[in-house]
Amino acid sequence: MASKKPSIVFAHGLWADGSCFSKLIPTLQREGHEVISAQNTLDSLEGEVDAVHRALERVSAPAVLVGHSWGGFVISAAGNHEKVAGLVYLAALSPEAGESAQEQIGKFTQPELFSHLQEENGRIWIARDGISYFCGDLSPEDQQLVWATQGAPRAEMLTSTTDNPAWKSQPTWYLLTTQDQAVHPELQRFVSQRMGAATVEVDSSHVPMLSQPEAVLDLIRKAADAVATS
Repeated sequence: MASKKPSIVFAHGLWADGSCFSKLIPTLQREGHEVISAQNTLDSLEGEVDAVHRALERVSAPAVLVGHSWGGFVISAAGNHEKVAGLVYLAALSPEAGESAQEQIGKFTQPELFSHLQEENGRIWIARDGISYFCGDLSPEDQQLVWATQGAPRAEMLTSTTDNPAWKSQPTWYLLTTQDQAVHPELQRFVSQRMGAATVEVDSSHVPMLSQPEAVLDLIRKAADAVATS
């Protein structure tokens, strides 16, 4: 009898929700994985970690955590959970102990998206003229759908820190998006090298799970296969 495949738990980024992985989830389910995409509130890092931990409690071990963008920060903080056996980062941030997302982003050239953000009542939104810098390789219609359904994070989330990032003890994989205008490719290269992650580069905007889902699926499969045989 074949052994059970690893579970997959997703953590989304700042201007998204769990449905941003909709091009990945059905395929992974058909291939035999338990899959849950956490719905994060974008209120605090602690709340994001709680949401991921709740999702992990609903799947079997071992589990692979997949984080996109800010979700990489989240899985770094949540990934020491006993069920987690591997981490996959998609165009993602990833902190050192005590390092905030704001500090990390500030070490590199500011991405173009940051000139097209609006703060209102303590939350940050992508302006209508900024959506092409977030997901410019999608069709105009899909770009407007992403804009219309965006989540709005609390500004103070970018100053959150974690004490014991899970990448220091978990195997890691990284998808680096070379045309990214939301998380600078050189920042992605820096964090992926710092983690010692197995890295794949793709010619993509910041949303490879929507624009190049097969590349993302291939990396998740590699991680799942490695976890299953470890």
